[in-house]
Amino acid sequence: MTQEIEAPLGTTTTNFPGSLATPELYWRDRQPWLQERGYVLRSRYKPDWVPSWQGTKKTFFECEDGHVLEHPYIMDATRISDGTLVSLKKVSATVHPHEVDIGRFLCSEEVASHPENHCVPLWDVLEDPSEDKVLILVMPLLRSCNDPEFETIGEVVDFIRQLITGLKFMHAHHVAHRDIMLRNVMLDPKSMYPDMYHPRHRTERRDFKGTAKFYSRTERPTKYYYVDFGLSRKYDPADGPPLELPILGGDKTVPEFQGEGYNIAVDPFPTDIYYLGNLIRMAFLQYYPDFHFLHALVADMVQSDPQKRPPIEEVASRFTEATSKLSSRSLRGRLRQRNESAIVRLLLGIGHMFRTAKYVVKRLPPVPIPPA
Repeated sequence: MTQEIEAPLGTTTTNFPGSLATPELYWRDRQPWLQERGYVLRSRYKPDWVPSWQGTKKTFFECEDGHVLEHPYIMDATRISDGTLVSLKKVSATVHPHEVDIGRFLCSEEVASHPENHCVPLWDVLEDPSEDKVLILVMPLLRSCNDPEFETIGEVVDFIRQLITGLKFMHAHHVAHRDIMLRNVMLDPKSMYPDMYHPRHRTERRDFKGTAKFYSRTERPTKYYYVDFGLSRKYDPADGPPLELPILGGDKTVPEFQGEGYNIAVDPFPTDIYYLGNLIRMAFLQYYPDFHFLHALVADMVQSDPQKRPPIEEVASRFTEATSKLSSRSLRGRLRQRNESAIVRLLLGIGHMFRTAKYVVKRLPPVPIPPA
């Protein structure tokens, strides 16, 4: 995600281990206001917080309230009305003036229920009571798209299919994301983690009393979302093809942004194609040998000349054609890394064989079918 408001993590206000870091003071100071608006923070951020390990033999990292904030501008909270875990994102309307408008459009009544919409829902927008032009966006609590790790070819096929579908939806509505990368794609954890998990210590249960139970993507299919629209733009097709000066997102490898190209305005839609193609290349093709069926498509998506990259409609069509030829056995195949030793391959393969047998008995499809 794009970091809107810089604040160093790790600086504490007192000298005891596990104490509040400086960026956490922002959230602590707004806890009463957020509660008035319907969102309660964890006990760590209450003004009268007393560390639960104080006076005990426990260390701070053993306790639910001992873990420092992960990102200075992202906070988890519980919606009081129904107990739903949400994510609060602090944004500067000065630095990213379009993020809220694009977010509101993408979850408006006009498009919110469209099955191809894979843009993170924006549930609420709060205006900071103390800082001018600082907003708090309220969204679902999501999880990194590759945590837990993918197990099968079919699970990756579903992941890529959803990303292509979501980008096709955005481009059809004249929105360019402009910052597509792995950490700007997240999964909805509700199906895989039916009892959820602790937002800051994601292997633990919410009550910090044991390991959070989860299911694989094949057992409990999930939906993936594009997040972080801080660099995104929405265009009017009546104005003709858009031209934008390069703006660097998380992926710094865009060919048209290199050298003298940094001063040349380009169409952002082919750049989105590069971003998505490079995500697939870097996350899967370079690590696993079993995605040969995507090599030609991805190679076209990441061409140096933006005009030679296929539009998203062609990407979707070619992806469907390439994956439709795969057998069920191939799709259920384990993700094998390129340099696995024979003994590792044998041991992991035995466990995968038993899991696959269970999925076949349950008649679970080799490519997960995500919830609507």
